[in-house]
Amino acid sequence: MHHRTLAAAATAACLALGVSGCVESGRTATTAPAEGSACPWTPEESIDTTARIAWQPIPNADVVVKDLGLLEACMPNADISWVQAASGGDVVAYYGAGEVDLGLMGSSPATIASSAPTNADVDLDVVWIHDVIGDAESLVAKDPAVTDLEGLRGGTIAVPFSSTAHYSLLQALLDAGLDPDKDVKVINLDPEKMAGAWQGDQIDAAWVWDPTQSQLIEDGGTRILSSADTAEAGRPTFDVGTVDAEFAAQNTEFMEQWAKVQDHAVTMIQDDPQTAAESVAVVLGIDPEDVLPQFEGLTFLDAATQAGPDYLGGKLAEDLRTTASFLLEQGGIDAVGTAQDYAGHVDAGPAASVGR
Repeated sequence: MHHRTLAAAATAACLALGVSGCVESGRTATTAPAEGSACPWTPEESIDTTARIAWQPIPNADVVVKDLGLLEACMPNADISWVQAASGGDVVAYYGAGEVDLGLMGSSPATIASSAPTNADVDLDVVWIHDVIGDAESLVAKDPAVTDLEGLRGGTIAVPFSSTAHYSLLQALLDAGLDPDKDVKVINLDPEKMAGAWQGDQIDAAWVWDPTQSQLIEDGGTRILSSADTAEAGRPTFDVGTVDAEFAAQNTEFMEQWAKVQDHAVTMIQDDPQTAAESVAVVLGIDPEDVLPQFEGLTFLDAATQAGPDYLGGKLAEDLRTTASFLLEQGGIDAVGTAQDYAGHVDAGPAASVGR
């Protein structure tokens, strides 16, 4: 995930509902957080860490954290900067260049980063699950007569390579008995370029996420499959929070506060989605009412759930290794590590610290 693209610049006005953290008129995704944003608890003034965070504008709690300036409010003496990324592959590259300390990416890029040869250049830990991907990533066909993958035989399908969408597409093609190298033409295309290729009849379909997914559907496209379908087939995908392992080891208090802030934003989406949608709307440049259906395409997990055996506390490492086995078959990595290797790149500590 991610694996996600930059949304159009937002110029949304303040959507005043009388709630804390409402954005002021004219504020966009690239401007400072709303004045008066406050930490929901007593700020940790002793933390003075310098942290560079790679983010992607997708409808989850990380965007809410950024937009409301919650990290800055809860750690006022930390030096926090945010770096935009177009995809999870870009985030991995930022890590390799030493340009970021934390970053959001899809589970597929996280697997690549934890496998040979990339693991020789970066040392990442997965410390958070921003969301479990469902209908938020889908295969959309241009021709309304196409209702399944077989109908795309001989056609061109666009997808951002090395993304969770790419992983899901390749799995779906193989499950449908289609050779990704022979029966269809799969091209690497950033989401922000898909609408132009779609309108120019250069592609027949795209597996992509919002806001591009919704744009293509509004333009007459039809959803054929989604990542919810591939998850049901035993291959779930996630948007995950990652951190440089050395940074995490040296900044335990920062990571615990980071997880606490992320958990607070998840609770906002779960308990007060309208308020959370206002922040996401600023970043994506859309109406808050259009954000709410996008929330429904993702599953959000609180810290206690994440730290348990079904996710960071156990099964996620198995899912990463399953992903690695598939990527090896497709030539995306050189070798699959042991179960212990992938478990070593998953750290439930920050999530488990929330509420202690």
